[in-house]
Amino acid sequence: MSEFKDKVIIITGAAGNLGEAVAQRFAQDGAKIALVDIDEEGMAETASRLPAETTCISIKTNLFEPESVAAMADAVKQQFGNCDYLANIAGGFAMGSKLYEASDREWQMMMGLNAQSVFHSSRVTIPQMIETGAGRIVSISARAAREGKATMGPYCASKAAVITLTESMAAEHKMDNINVNCILPGTIDTPENRSAMPDADFDNWVPPAALADVVAFLCSDAARCVTGAAVPVYGKS
Repeated sequence: MSEFKDKVIIITGAAGNLGEAVAQRFAQDGAKIALVDIDEEGMAETASRLPAETTCISIKTNLFEPESVAAMADAVKQQFGNCDYLANIAGGFAMGSKLYEASDREWQMMMGLNAQSVFHSSRVTIPQMIETGAGRIVSISARAAREGKATMGPYCASKAAVITLTESMAAEHKMDNINVNCILPGTIDTPENRSAMPDADFDNWVPPAALADVVAFLCSDAARCVTGAAVPVYGKS
């Protein structure tokens, strides 16, 4: 029997390609899955492609709004019990201006999508994990968090914040048996990225299923001694 059988995982960004891949990975092992996204139609599509026997709920949530996120955590607890694993998959990317030309809106959008979402969802699930006596949090940062790029300042800063949030939470909860890690993907092989970069060598990119396997590893007992890590998954790029 899989160690994930009947464990409860919250997956933010569940309407996207990577969110669906993580849901598929944990569904294979019998986890109870809470899909979380602002996009109800996208979540429904993700849910429809999971194995028929999957125990799954979908919760429309605005990760920018603390009240919405708190209501989501309460709904998961009421339906399934305490959250065992949190996969912070939600995020976003946008090319922008040089930093001195960037607007407050550009900055706030990237920080909100990539850092504030992690803060809000982690803040409401950690108390459940403390109550249980164990938990795992895995967030998605980016290679760009380590390598700042021109016209990508707000994005790079927001993904760097994911790393330091991860390190802080790991330090705060190492005695609570809550492991907190993040993944730094290279370019993820999605239809959107293929459309944006049609001349790229897609074989060098990271398939969502490969990243989902890393999420599963970091949630597993095999990674019980791994916490505060920023794991690079760059593919061949």
